Amino acid sequence: MLRVLLVDDQALVRLGFRMLLEATGAEDGVEVVGEAGDGATAVRMVSALQPDVVLMDVRMPGVDGIEATRRIVESGSAARVLVLTTFDLDELAFAALRAGASGFLLKDVQPDELVRALRAVAAGDAVLTPRLTRHLLQLAEERLPGPAAGGAEVAVVRPERAQLEQLTPRERDVLVEVAKGLSNAEIAAQLVLSEPTVKGHVGRLLAKLGLRDRVQVVVWAYRAGVSTPDGPAPLRDHGSYRHDRR
Repeated sequence: MLRVLLVDDQALVRLGFRMLLEATGAEDGVEVVGEAGDGATAVRMVSALQPDVVLMDVRMPGVDGIEATRRIVESGSAARVLVLTTFDLDELAFAALRAGASGFLLKDVQPDELVRALRAVAAGDAVLTPRLTRHLLQLAEERLPGPAAGGAEVAVVRPERAQLEQLTPRERDVLVEVAKGLSNAEIAAQLVLSEPTVKGHVGRLLAKLGLRDRVQVVVWAYRAGVSTPDGPAPLRDHGSYRHDRR
């Protein structure tokens, strides 16, 4: 049974999602174990109820969804946070992702999409569209050293490059696909692997790189030079690499 905690300051929104999940999620083994109207209550309920996924609104009075997400992640809870937002480029939603959320959904999400997203996040996947992935990389780019005066590039030695050497060629292939925002099923199709095999590679990637989830992998891949806001970068001298077929 997939246990879900609903967090939104509007009772009608919580009721709507509860009814939706009870109507479509019950047969898929999804259970709403609690509701919270603010971030502080959500953090306490995560500790008490140990849900698998927290469906988190970001715009709440008092402790908002961003701070609540940060507290949940820093507590070491195994619960994954799936952010709810009204707009698909809501800056607060991106702030929640940087705080440790595993993805985001629009509040007008279709029932079957909601259940799939909850299951994906609970399985350690991330709900990331290509558009969101590009924006995450752009946010990361803003925080990295840029060109020095006169146009010369600043020389930066990043620990990510050393970590990259620890990955096998196949793990590097999978890393490139994860950095695009692809799901395990999509990566399996792209690399002609079984989905369980991809899941195993992703798990080892997270362990070797010391990352919590795939959202962090996207930013890590940019910092390591594996990906750019416009797409993947060639992994020269780092094993095989499959170019995007677009």
